[in-house]
Amino acid sequence: MHQDVEQILVTEEELNKIAHRLAAQITKDYEGKKLLLIGVLKGSIYFFTDLSRYIDLPCNIDFIQASSYGSGTVSSGNINIIKDVADDLTGFDVLLVEDILDTGNTLKYIHDMLSKRNPESIGVVTLLDKPARRIADIKADYVGTDVPDAFVVGYGLDYDQYYRNLPYIGVLKKSIYEK
Repeated sequence: MHQDVEQILVTEEELNKIAHRLAAQITKDYEGKKLLLIGVLKGSIYFFTDLSRYIDLPCNIDFIQASSYGSGTVSSGNINIIKDVADDLTGFDVLLVEDILDTGNTLKYIHDMLSKRNPESIGVVTLLDKPARRIADIKADYVGTDVPDAFVVGYGLDYDQYYRNLPYIGVLKKSIYEK
């Protein structure tokens, strides 16, 4: 365990099982559909990669990047689209792939924006759900696991762009971000 991590919440083995479980359900639910996976960058990159490899269907992939954090631990509330999807969404069953559903503000913004682009449907899969902090009226169709109201890092999730490469989900020590 990294010295800046207080405890591991989801192990590497558990992450692999979650990705397999969700991929199996998505494969079943999207059979015969024109699936477009859209990864929400940067945080979803590891989960997106694992999940997409385990989905046993032909699918298109794209990415969107939005920011509402800057370098802090609390969302600023201002959502900026840094990279938009390149694909036309008409006729696609879109599945947004998110690392963590926290306040839901960013995901709701992205969901509403993409809904205006004529997809057949838009669903959401999130690795982690933190319902204690939910503000926006949005729910995930597929959830890997719930996490407590703590600042988590690893497997794509970061603090100030660090810790994304940890192979597990861990709680960051408060002494790191409360300086």
